Amino acid sequence: MTSLLQRNKYIWQAVMGLAAVALIVLCFPQSDTTHFKYEEGRPWNYAKLIAPFDIPVHPDSATLRRMRDTLDAHFVPVYRINQQVVDSIAGALPQSSWRQATATRLRRAYASGVVDSDTRRKVSSGRLPRVRVLDRNVLSEMSTSAFSSPADVYKQLDSTCTDSAMRRYMAMALPTLLRPNIEYDSTESRRHYEYDYLTLTADRGVIQQGQTIVDKGTLITPQDFTNLRTYEAMIHDQLRGTSSSDTLMLLGRMLYVLICVAMLSAYFHFYCPAIDGNPRAWLFAMSLLVLIFLLSALLERNVYTGIYLVPVPVAGALMLAFFDGRTAVVTSMAATLLCAALSSFPLEYFFLQISACGAAVYSLREVSRRSQMLRASAFVAAVYLIAYPSIELMFNGSFEGWSWRMVIFLCCSAALVQLSYVLMFAAERAFGFVSRITLVELADSGNPLLRRLSDECPGTFQHSLAVSNLAADAARVIDADTMLVRAGAMYHDIGKLRNPAFFTENQHGINPHDTLPPEQSARIITSHVTDGLRIAEKAGLPSVVRDFIAQHHGRGMAKYFYIMACKNARDAGEPAADAAPFTYAGPNPLTRETSVLMMADSVEAASRSLREYTTESITELVNRIIDSQIADGLHDESTLSFRDVPAIKQAFIKRLKTMYHARVSYPPAGTNPAPK
Repeated sequence: MTSLLQRNKYIWQAVMGLAAVALIVLCFPQSDTTHFKYEEGRPWNYAKLIAPFDIPVHPDSATLRRMRDTLDAHFVPVYRINQQVVDSIAGALPQSSWRQATATRLRRAYASGVVDSDTRRKVSSGRLPRVRVLDRNVLSEMSTSAFSSPADVYKQLDSTCTDSAMRRYMAMALPTLLRPNIEYDSTESRRHYEYDYLTLTADRGVIQQGQTIVDKGTLITPQDFTNLRTYEAMIHDQLRGTSSSDTLMLLGRMLYVLICVAMLSAYFHFYCPAIDGNPRAWLFAMSLLVLIFLLSALLERNVYTGIYLVPVPVAGALMLAFFDGRTAVVTSMAATLLCAALSSFPLEYFFLQISACGAAVYSLREVSRRSQMLRASAFVAAVYLIAYPSIELMFNGSFEGWSWRMVIFLCCSAALVQLSYVLMFAAERAFGFVSRITLVELADSGNPLLRRLSDECPGTFQHSLAVSNLAADAARVIDADTMLVRAGAMYHDIGKLRNPAFFTENQHGINPHDTLPPEQSARIITSHVTDGLRIAEKAGLPSVVRDFIAQHHGRGMAKYFYIMACKNARDAGEPAADAAPFTYAGPNPLTRETSVLMMADSVEAASRSLREYTTESITELVNRIIDSQIADGLHDESTLSFRDVPAIKQAFIKRLKTMYHARVSYPPAGTNPAPK
């Protein structure tokens, strides 16, 4: 049955891993994007690129802007001559002795050209020295110096005419009749503008097949950037309609992502049993990879260099909060490898993010307060600001490619590391984990449940403190989870709150067990485990802490009362007492941490009964108790190894000697020292 469950766990892990691979591959940019990642002003990080065919050299964007500005400044617009304007105005003049003379002056004024007032202002200001004039489909260029406006024509006619009737007519009707005979032609002007622009921006030549497009390590100039864009567009046009390239690219992405996830899975299998075989932990790790990659792909697609805004060190901080530093670094490395495929400069991105992740994990290795998150952000920012210039100098030999935008993005990413604190609690609720910060808060003696234990069971509280110190020392030497052991030790006897006076450490000269049969006493003693579980569940303690309550006695016995029951049965001539009522509900310890607590609990309790505290007596006590537990099989189901046991014993002996100020045993007075 166990192997079947274990096999099912691995099946679910495989399903979740493949689902993560599929989601990451789907988040990759589409296959019609560029084949290379590069930026103007940055070095070309690939091998020398040779033209596989002739490539036209289009002007770069900066040149195009300059040419357009030049054309805008010097373009000669097109105007059209309307010969019928002057005839219609002359024909409308009233009959008068001055009619012929006025018509003659009118034709002379229009012969030099009459334009609208806006054009006349441009001419006067010098912004329009020449125009192109279209007359009967013949285009010619002429000076605008002689151009006048309808107002100018009116003033000229009014100043030369002395006939009162003609002047009254001109005053009333002529200003509305006078209109330009040279009019702006927007359609022809636009056509000639586009033609002139195309002429100016014609191709500058051809990069012939076999010539170099760009060499490795050279800074990409605006012209190089345009040539690369042209090359990729031509490649795309040649591959359009064929699916073989897209299929191969998709296959490559799948293999890349699959290898990254497989390497991380192999690490979990061999070095992180807390994740391997644990579906919730596995789902958390895969979800972290997918979310980091999805956010990176989204920002890279919509924000220039936006991938550097993604706080990849948060992945390391979260893994460190629930697992260990080595797992945090390896997971961060896997996430960085995946996201590097999106970056324009994969090596630069990998170097920066791995440096930052290492800094985050190092600064948070003993995280116990929220203020340490601020320190971690500052530490990550400092590493970014050292790593970024170093990579620029290595590739460019100068700061020509330096980008303040990049510096701002990296600092923002470092500041976002503080989100780890919020995300830790979200992950705790979603996946049932317990972070290091939560364990530290739980182990704080100011916690309401521990304050109650201190007030109602002071002896038990002091015992828990001592066990906590013993167990933490042992956990540290065998590289177990020290914070988890310390928190578990503080709550392992919380069930004694129900009947404090029935436990030796809380008694003051009166022992209630003296008046009770052994079976009832054993039931009260062993029930502190089940009582503790009920209290812990009501208080909302995490399951990993409740495990310490359930397993700190394992399937052991209340031996004192069992021996007393057997003695009473023997004195009464009855069969030996049944062991079941004297046995704890268990289970036996299942982890190294709960095994360490069981040992520490028994050793600390027994150490109080020693008559003298010498190195020899303490050593004998520790060896006897731990060896007895191992002989009884209480640690058979634990992940504790035989190599851990001697280290645990030495840690206990060292701590107990410090607690009780153990003395060296001296020979009795009057005896001679043994000869050498």
